[in-house]
Amino acid sequence: MSEAITRPAIEKTKKTKAAAGANPSLWTRIIRHRTSFLFLSPFFILFFIFTVVPVFTAVFLSMTYYNILEPPRWIGLTNYRNLFLDDDIFLKAIANTLMFAVFTGPIGYFMSFILAWLISQIPQKYRFLYTLCFYTPAITSSIAMSVVWLYLFSGDRYGLINYWLIKLGVLTEPFIWLQDVQTILPVIILVSLWMSMGTGFLAFLAGLANVPRDLYEAGVIDGVRYRWQELWYITLPSMKPMLLFGAVITVVNALQVSEISAQLAGSPSTLYAGHMILNHLDDYAFVRFDMGYASAIAVVLFMMMVGLNRFIFNILGERD
Repeated sequence: MSEAITRPAIEKTKKTKAAAGANPSLWTRIIRHRTSFLFLSPFFILFFIFTVVPVFTAVFLSMTYYNILEPPRWIGLTNYRNLFLDDDIFLKAIANTLMFAVFTGPIGYFMSFILAWLISQIPQKYRFLYTLCFYTPAITSSIAMSVVWLYLFSGDRYGLINYWLIKLGVLTEPFIWLQDVQTILPVIILVSLWMSMGTGFLAFLAGLANVPRDLYEAGVIDGVRYRWQELWYITLPSMKPMLLFGAVITVVNALQVSEISAQLAGSPSTLYAGHMILNHLDDYAFVRFDMGYASAIAVVLFMMMVGLNRFIFNILGERD
């Protein structure tokens, strides 16, 4: 009788130990792989200090009134209530930023990939020149680029676009492109698309260069005859990590736009037509010095980025 009672208990204990061995605790894994964690520790320490700590600090400050000169004073969710219920300019900034992201995100993403794919099809000795031509705007200062675009969209007869449109008879008088509420955001979107060939573009080029040639040869044997078939059946499935990375970078850049808007349309722009979330954050943080309110704006922007990136991971991420 005792053996009948003891045997299930022993088997249960063995199963528990086996389960514990299959799923060891975090501390057990750290001890077991201490050398690997030791090599990871410099990055983890820097990541914790300069990323994790600022995020939690911003969340805390977003629930306080903090003007730098005085200690933070706890006010709970007041800043968030003011953001969404009383701050019409913030809601306008969210609408502008989302509209900007809807246009520049997908269009910039596909432009980067298609241009990278076209460059990968030309002979090797010419690729560097084409890559440099498309990548240069992304690494050039937005202030320097705004000087060029301000000349193009200048609101007088000396503006290049106004000059040609008047000469062609399309316009009878100069149009103020960067002061009209109907054209401010489209101009910002156009300039941003021109400068969008950045890190994602280089990631696509690297991914295209590393697709094994054996796959294309196997595809020919299996009936692939056209470049578009190669792209759809071989290239895209082989580049999922790069596609995911490019999508995340595109979303982050689209939601972080501010400098181009400020340089082209001013800060604030006419009737806040080009006002972005980061412009609103800069206004409260570095002009009004209301760091608590600015932190609340930063937290909302952070949550928007996390949500969109989670959505992208669900679409392009690896699935078991």
